[in-house]
Amino acid sequence: MSQIPSDLKYTKTHEWVRTLSDGAIEVGITDHAQEALGDLVFVELPEAGRKVGAGEPYAVVESVKAASDIYSPVAGEVSAVNAALSKTPELINQDPYGAGWIARLKASDPALRTGLLSAQEYEQHLAAEDH
Repeated sequence: MSQIPSDLKYTKTHEWVRTLSDGAIEVGITDHAQEALGDLVFVELPEAGRKVGAGEPYAVVESVKAASDIYSPVAGEVSAVNAALSKTPELINQDPYGAGWIARLKASDPALRTGLLSAQEYEQHLAAEDH
């Protein structure tokens, strides 16, 4: 069973969201997503300063199996990217909720985070997908 930390929020497209102390949000892909993709070999990171809409693809992860878009959970601006992933994309496989984060965003409106799922809701979403 995939790890689903209870302190994070999730999207139906398998991204996780952590709110940082400065109000920015850190985003990565879930343990379930990295397991489904397999060994990651490349990550296309967004550029810092890029404006993104909620639900808009803004990064790509590639594995030996497939390439997959990463979607922004909120509208806002990319404030930082995890440059270590350019040389070591497997960090996402090794530590999806820590060293494998993909980008940090400054939400244009923090109130727009309402569509995110709790850990329990995400777990239910995964169970429904499996049927």
